[in-house]
Amino acid sequence: MFTSQGPSLRELAVQALSSVEHGYDLLAPKFDRTPFRTPDRMLDAVEETLAAWEGSFGSGLDVCCGTGAGLGMLRRLCRDRVTGVDLSAGMLAEAARAHPEGVDLVRADALALPDALGDSYDLAVSFGAFGHFLPSERPALFSGVHQALRPGGVFAFPVGAPIPPTSPVWWAAAGFDAAMRVRNAVWRPPFVMYYRTFPFGPVRADLEAAGFRVETVPLEHFGYREDGTPRWRLLLARKPV
Repeated sequence: MFTSQGPSLRELAVQALSSVEHGYDLLAPKFDRTPFRTPDRMLDAVEETLAAWEGSFGSGLDVCCGTGAGLGMLRRLCRDRVTGVDLSAGMLAEAARAHPEGVDLVRADALALPDALGDSYDLAVSFGAFGHFLPSERPALFSGVHQALRPGGVFAFPVGAPIPPTSPVWWAAAGFDAAMRVRNAVWRPPFVMYYRTFPFGPVRADLEAAGFRVETVPLEHFGYREDGTPRWRLLLARKPV
């Protein structure tokens, strides 16, 4: 899973025993050489689907932008300004190196997006960050994004099909989440990262409670399961006009 240029086992252990913010500050210089970075295949699929379904946008916001994997996509989709928001100064520093021009970077907690963002964005996206938010924190997260969007604006992110308990991946995710719960029960500061706390049904309900209208479209690049349902969908949460 990791290349020789990526973090060592010791570095990953130190990160896991840190806070989320400090852990990502430590990991930032090597983050793009880990499997945690959103794959280009996913970014390309989301970009092509947004372009086909929605066309172009005015301004774009990447919530929890990390090292900036999604910022290039936003720059191609959006005519006006593009902003990345992240809690980790280290990750933002890497994003600044990758995107020295055309992107505004803001250090902030996604649970309390700055008022300065206003309601000025037409598109908000997020990739690979939702495991860092407990279910009880989703209303604040979604309300902040809703506030940052103009009327008619869209909050878009990919959603995978449910993994059946018969799959080894299900057991691996369940084991990881259990280990993290034990870690957070006995060690401070907590490091919130869970794989099974973002189920579609409750997430949709929280988005609707925040004021969004929700629909999904298939990400055709990833094909379909045997029952005919898409392996991945793009969730489009729209702020009503």
